[in-house]
Amino acid sequence: AEQQVTGTMFKRDGKKDPELFQNVSEGLKKLYRTKLFPLEDTYRFHDFHSPALEDADFDNKPMVLLVGQYSTGKTTFIRHLMEQDFPGMRIGPEPTTDSFIAVMHGEQEGLIPGNALVVDPKKPFRKLNAFGNAFLNRFVCAQMPNAVLESISIIDTPGILSGEKQRLSRGYDFAAVLEWFAERVDRIILLFDAHKLDISDEFSEVIRALKNHEDKMRVVLNKADQIGTQQLMRVYGALMWSLGKIVGTPEVIRVYIGSFWAQPLLVPDNRKLFEAEEQDLFKDIQGLPRNAALRKLNDLIKRARLAKVHAYIISSLKKEMPNMFGKDNKKKELIANLGEIYTRIEKEHQISPGDFPKLAKMQEILANQDFSKFQVVKPKLLEAVEDMLANDIAKLMTLVRQEEAAMPSQSVQGGAFEGTMNGPFGHGYGEGAGEGIDELEWVVARDKPTYDEIFYTLSPVNGKVSGAMAKKEMVKSKLPNTVLGKIWKLADVDKDGFLDDEEFALANHLIKVKLEGHELPTDLPEHLIPPSKRGL
Repeated sequence: AEQQVTGTMFKRDGKKDPELFQNVSEGLKKLYRTKLFPLEDTYRFHDFHSPALEDADFDNKPMVLLVGQYSTGKTTFIRHLMEQDFPGMRIGPEPTTDSFIAVMHGEQEGLIPGNALVVDPKKPFRKLNAFGNAFLNRFVCAQMPNAVLESISIIDTPGILSGEKQRLSRGYDFAAVLEWFAERVDRIILLFDAHKLDISDEFSEVIRALKNHEDKMRVVLNKADQIGTQQLMRVYGALMWSLGKIVGTPEVIRVYIGSFWAQPLLVPDNRKLFEAEEQDLFKDIQGLPRNAALRKLNDLIKRARLAKVHAYIISSLKKEMPNMFGKDNKKKELIANLGEIYTRIEKEHQISPGDFPKLAKMQEILANQDFSKFQVVKPKLLEAVEDMLANDIAKLMTLVRQEEAAMPSQSVQGGAFEGTMNGPFGHGYGEGAGEGIDELEWVVARDKPTYDEIFYTLSPVNGKVSGAMAKKEMVKSKLPNTVLGKIWKLADVDKDGFLDDEEFALANHLIKVKLEGHELPTDLPEHLIPPSKRGL
């Protein structure tokens, strides 16, 4: 982040805005403070939806939020990623994590209690003080020097309990706290245990509270090495079925299956599957720092759209209120008819129904509000937000691209992320086109006698077969021409338009690689170059 990209923002009338943005997060901060915050403030957006954003919200590292029932392996998952214990960590089969633990980077190892955290302007947690002491006593930050934490922060949450009783005894609104975090994090990982898939009431409620953030959600089916393949298929099917009922989006959430801890696999049958899945999940997490600016931009747009709709709703309610008498009755009537007000605003301002806040929740909060303090429509404030969405965001978008190009590729390093890249234990090492990578013999030589028999039936001239003859043989693989064309390009090592016996064997080897479901390399790897052509 040393290199800063300078971008200028232009006003619509072509005059230069004297403000020069050093980088995207500066730009976002300024847009929020000057254009969006005044609208939010006027129409009490913060009482209804979510507290005002702070500078730290725009500056902080990408955060990953882990959510799941107790004993699904959330804390173990964090430990697995960092390959190190963190302060305040407890692991056990019973509900052990009873606090929200923000695991962040710090020079010294230690714990910062919740009350101290929410007054620290450098941390993005100041607005959590609204949830009161019952919550703050259950919130800590574990700081430690760790390579993984240099680029992301991870938030461990209390295990979600099954049963009704526990929901009453938390003392704070658990779902609301999770929703607060969901708005600010870059990834939400829902953990499930392949053994016990019951999704409790509290968990369903939590998943529903995370609605509108499906794009950030990923699901991990953990401890999948403890059951055999047949049961795993059933459990996976059952999980998809339950999630479909709760999440309610047409897209299917991405589920990663595996055993996320550093212990031997109990049932090793699905090892390759787990390796591929872990690789995919790691790639997803490693990409977070690269897309952080874009995510913050996206969240600001979501917020601005909601703030606009909210302003229309509040000003409509204000307009309907009588000046003198019958205020209470009118208020009740308006709350009851809020659905009709939504429909009217939708038609009048051409707003999509998906942008409106949840009806029941809005009615509940409105019941405790004093309508006479509401403001009427102020076109200037709305225009500023419209202008921000129409023009400023587009400028920032180009700045995001420039910033990404100027940055060295950022990705999460250290911890378990290192283990997947090393030597022969990298995913797919020694398979497909990589087969025989560390053997002294040319790997194609094993099957060359079989390929030679075919080669000599194609009546070679001067030890070579023409493209037309080779094609007759190669199309028998039933692979499409685009693939065969690529194989031809790789196999014709000396680029003379003919294949000799080694090149022909190589072409057949690559066909076999493709038929076994592996990808073809873009360039021919060294270990596949025929021995006689290695000097070329």
